[in-house]
Parts: sequence; C-alpha cells; structure tokens
Amino acid sequence: MSLRTTAAAAAALALAAVGFGSTAHADEVKVFSSVAMRAVLEELAPRFEHETQHHIVATFGLAAQLKTRIESGEAYDVAILTPAQIDDLVAKGKAAGASRVVIARTGLGLMVKSGAPKLDIATVEAFKQTLLSAQSLTYVPAGASGVAFKATAEKLGLAAALEAKTKAAASGEEVNANVTGGVAAIAVLPVSEILPVQGAALGGVFPADVQTYIVMAGATSSAAPQAARDFLALLVARSTDTVIKAKGMERVQP
Repeated sequence: MSLRTTAAAAAALALAAVGFGSTAHADEVKVFSSVAMRAVLEELAPRFEHETQHHIVATFGLAAQLKTRIESGEAYDVAILTPAQIDDLVAKGKAAGASRVVIARTGLGLMVKSGAPKLDIATVEAFKQTLLSAQSLTYVPAGASGVAFKATAEKLGLAAALEAKTKAAASGEEVNANVTGGVAAIAVLPVSEILPVQGAALGGVFPADVQTYIVMAGATSSAAPQAARDFLALLVARSTDTVIKAKGMERVQP
C-alpha cells in the first residue's frame, strides 16, 4: 500500500469514527480560528475535504479580533477561540451553546532562530536569567499568549527590565519575521505556533511553575450546516489525538 493510499485510508477511518462519510451535497464551511490551532486545521481540513467533499475556508488571526468580527455580524460557521470568548458569544446569541466543545490546549514556549542553541529555561530561575540576558524579545501584547506572558513577567518582577528590549508585534506572523529576520533574539508564542515556523525553532518550553496554557474551544453558529458540526466533531475525536500531539497541543483532561 502506498503512502498516499495509507493516508487516505487513515483519513477515512478517522472520519468514520465520528459518524460521517462522503456526501452528494458539498457545503462551504467558514472557519474563524485562532492561529494557535492553525497547524492542526491545516492537517485535518484536507482529510475532511477529501472524505466529505465539503470545503473548509479558514481565516486565522488573533482570537480577540476574530471574536469582534463575529460580534459585528460577520458570517461564519465554526469559531475556534478561547473558552471565555466562546462562552461570551453564546451568551450574546452569536454561537450555538449546544455545539460548544473544548478542543485542546498548548503551553507557552520561547522561539529562536534556526541553528541557535537551545535555551536554559528548565527552572524558574534559569528562565528569568535567560530573559534578562537576551538582547531582544518579541511577542504579541494583544494575543492570548502575550497577555499571559505579561502577567508572568509582572509576577516575576521582570516587566520593567524586559520592556526596554521588547519589540511588540501586531501578529504572530510579525513575531516570526522578527526572529527569522534577526530583529529579535527570542519570541514568546504558544508551542503550537512555534513548531511550524520555517527558519525558527523551539528554544524551550516555559517551566511548569510559570507555564500558562492557551485553551482552544469551538462552537458553530446557529445557522451553520451539518458539515460544520461534523468538522468540529472531527477536531475533538480521539482518532485525531496523534495530530493534536504532533502539532504541539494536548487534550484537556475533564
């Protein structure tokens, strides 16, 4: 059996496990997703499309900005944001409460340019010294990871020292460019956003005592087609656990 045939068979089994298969009617499923889930969706969306003939149209961005677009009335079928943001959309009648699911979580890490040595951040003290000794730092203050990192820096008494050498970014793409282009020595991002970046590498994961997890939840709009609910079901199916893990995420224990 060829690799392509094996992959197709695996996809079919995964989709069958959540109770759906190919269909004569193809829908376009509009997905608004935090960048933290991008690598997972880029792996699973083609499988879903191949098996069902539905088409996934994904828009990635900062979760807060996507939520604002939904609140303003922009049409969507599936939203993948933080649990608090999904719950707020449900409360405002902008998402279907019965569809709400928690998908996975990812911890925070430090990104470095490819070829740079791994960072010593095994302990909280080593983590502090690495941040203080870094020539420059970049992250997205408005992103969930940036908000969490700022709180950690405040807690550790590092905020003032880091501010002078921080290059704030408006998006994860800008953070990536800052590191790969040599503008910043290290970056703070969710691990799931670091692993796919060409020209960069995971320098290390935050120590457990100061780790913050970015949890991703999903829901559909009230008007979403069945295909949207099927795609959301695939994202939480146990058959896709290996993809979740490979992309730097993990399931949230109940």
